[in-house]
Formats: sequence, C-alpha cells, structure tokens
Amino acid sequence: MQIVFGIDFGTTNSALSVYRNGAVEVVAVDDMHQAGKLMRSVLYFSEEKEIFAGNQAISKYVEDGAAGRFMQSIKTFLPSSSFQGTEIFGQRYAIDDLVAIILKKLKIRGEAHVGCTVDSVVLGRPVVFSNDSKNDAAAEQRLEQAARKAGFKHIWFQYEPVAAALAYEETLTAGQERVVLIGDFGGGTSDFSVIRVKGGAFERADRRSDVLALGGVYVAGDKFDSQVMWDKVAQYFGRYARYKSMGKEEWIHMPASIIHTLCQWHRIPLLRTRSTREFIRSIKRSSDDRAALEHLEDIIEENYGFALFQAIEKSKCELSAAEMARIRFSACDLCLDEGIERKEFEQLNAENFGKIENCIDEVVAQSGLTPSQIDTVSLTGGTSKIPLIQKLFATRFGQDKSENRDAFTSVVHGLGSSVPLFV
Repeated sequence: MQIVFGIDFGTTNSALSVYRNGAVEVVAVDDMHQAGKLMRSVLYFSEEKEIFAGNQAISKYVEDGAAGRFMQSIKTFLPSSSFQGTEIFGQRYAIDDLVAIILKKLKIRGEAHVGCTVDSVVLGRPVVFSNDSKNDAAAEQRLEQAARKAGFKHIWFQYEPVAAALAYEETLTAGQERVVLIGDFGGGTSDFSVIRVKGGAFERADRRSDVLALGGVYVAGDKFDSQVMWDKVAQYFGRYARYKSMGKEEWIHMPASIIHTLCQWHRIPLLRTRSTREFIRSIKRSSDDRAALEHLEDIIEENYGFALFQAIEKSKCELSAAEMARIRFSACDLCLDEGIERKEFEQLNAENFGKIENCIDEVVAQSGLTPSQIDTVSLTGGTSKIPLIQKLFATRFGQDKSENRDAFTSVVHGLGSSVPLFV
C-alpha cells in the first residue's frame, strides 16, 4: 500500500492530506487550532533555544512576552534573492532550513496518523512565486530542498489552483463534465486556473491538456492588510513625522523605506539593525512627532508587529459581513482605536483589486473561452470572502455560477487527489 502526503505550505496557514488506498483524507495537524486541520505557518525561537511551530509558537511567543524571535509569512521570502538566511541566537538558518521545520512538523503529525514512515509528498506551489522567472525557479528549488531536509525523498509539485480544481472534480457524478474557473486566494498570491474536470475514477494520465489557462498575481490577503496599515495605522508610527538634521532648519520627512518595511508584517524584524535603531533614536530628538517615533521604537524593540497585524486582519474579516469595523490594539503606551468602512477599504485597495481583476480577465482570455463558456466558478481561500472579490466574479460570470468551496482545505485535498498523476 503506497501512502503519499499532500502539503499545502501557505503564507498564513499550512495543511496536510494523506493519499492511501485510492482515497484522500485531510489530517488534523494542530491541536491548538480551532479546526485542527490548519497550522499557522509561523515559528518561534525562545531564548532557551527551543523551537515552536504553529499555534504553539504563537502561544509561547505571547507567554514569553515576545522575548524570543518570532517569524511569520516565511513563504514570501522563498523567491527573494536578497534573503539567504538569518542568524537566530548564534545559529545560522537558511530559508530552506526555516521552511523545513514546518514541513517536518507536518510530516511527523501525518506519520503519527498513518502509523508508518512516509517519504513521498506532493507540494503545492502558487502559479507565480515571483514575476521574475529566475526568482520563481529559485523559490521552487528552495521549497524542494526544504522538503528533503524534512525527510522526504520523492517530491512532486502541483499548482495550487489546479489542486483546488481536482478537489472540485471529486464532487461531480461519474461522467459529469465541467469547465471550471478556480480562484485560489492565499496570504501572498492570488492564483487562477481554467480547467476541464470530469466526474468518475481518476486515470493515471497526464492532465496537462485539461488545464486551459493558468495565471497569478502577487496580491492577496497580506497585501490588503499592508495597505490598511499604510493608510490607517502607519501615522501612529511616524509616517508623517518630520525631523531636522543637525545644524539645519529645513524639515526632512521620515524615510519612506522604513515605513514601507513596517507595513509588511513579515519584514518588521528587518528594522532591528543597529543602524536603523540608532537613526530613529537620533531623529527623535528633533522630530515634530516624538510620540509616533517612540511607538516605532516600541514595535521594533518589543516585537509586537504580529499582534498589531492580527488586529488589522480581524477588522478586514469583519468588513466582509459589516459596513464598518474598528482596528483596536493596545501595547506599551499606544492605545489604537481606528474606524474603517467597507467602502473606504475598497477605495484604499483599488489598485490591488484592479490587479486581481486584470489577472482574471487575462486567464480567461488565455483559455480561449468566453465567460459564458465557463460552467462554474469555484473560489477558495479567506480573501475570497471579501464582498468586492465576490462581486468581480459575479459580474463577469453570473451569480448562479459562483460557489465557495471549503475556503482553507480545498487545495490540500486536491494535492492528495493529484497523487495518481505522479506515481
């Protein structure tokens, strides 16, 4: 009996499926997660040099008062040519070492579930890790290296939206055929595919001819959060602060590079360099917004960026059901209570929505079909629940064609369903 794992290593969450005896099962991987079938893609290195992953990492990070090193959105660093690794408490970790820790935990949980060692895996990957082809290839190579370090010997890749389509295929009756557009909205990328699906037993055949179009854009959940941070919250951390250089009278604006880094939650630790901290400390004396720069120092030193972005993400999720939400957060001497309306959120992210909209149109055009020839639109991922995203698809394809699959496990289930295509 051959057993193969499917792993969806995501920017925000990761999940595991098992293929055995011709069936696919999504396995619980995190006892501390409400649903159990998702594990947060985060790591925490304590000062005692213990390593925690998933919700256990978050819990320990909070318990320790953010004393150690917390890492999130690790997947976004895979295509980065400038990020080769990092030093944590005297030990050097390459990017694939960090990913391997998460993959290893998933592997251990899966093996405990099936009761044996498993060395074969189908890994999901976005349609685009990066718009740069070299960086895109490097990202896949790093992910493969991480899987090998985690103990896998046989490794295959499947595009995440194709995996979601294969999961949808299992819901069809034998012989039933559909042309389906899959929209897979993750934390880092939004990926789309147009694929022919057919109900019934899987054939061990190359499915590439059924994939009519693939496309993706580097815009997703994290990007929306970053935009809200930039427009609604960054003012509390010195976005509009000015300072005077020594011996000069003209005002100088806060460097945009610092604020841009601050608005990407996974990059905030990069501000902890000695030169950056000394610069902020030096300009604070002559700044016209000293309190904001003190908040900036606090978020860097106290490492509460993750908690702040959780508050931002919470307000974004609330806007899917309400016209108004509030961003509430308290830390050190900062007490933040900022309102945001759904229309305002849509306006702030107009460029991001536009990129997604253009990508949808490009993928449909690439398929050679018209919107009326698309039978079904299936959306996965948390961002797919944003009302304007729903509207983009309903406008193009009709409300009656849209359906939301399991927002968080469709891809990993489809990775398990991909196994017969490889083995």
